[in-house]
Amino acid sequence: MLHSLRLTMGTKMIMPTAIQISTIDLDPAKSSFQIRAINEAGEVVVRKALRRSQMLPFFAKVPPCLVGMEACGTSYYWARELIKLGHEVRPMPPA
Repeated sequence: MLHSLRLTMGTKMIMPTAIQISTIDLDPAKSSFQIRAINEAGEVVVRKALRRSQMLPFFAKVPPCLVGMEACGTSYYWARELIKLGHEVRPMPPA
């Protein structure tokens, strides 16, 4: 699915503005993050694994939306960074 959503200009990858992302599920792990972006119809439009260095550039390209993430040691750091970019972040207790 992700390959059909990527546009490339030279070596840079950009997110098309036509994709309407309403919610992002962010699952933090030790060295990477799993991202799942959902549109308003509830369909998954992006599934992606990101390294720490890719987090802020990815979220800077995404229009402000709701981001849900598991509350853990580093999630509050990432929540502050994502809020600076205009996203609404909701930490959730681990199940």
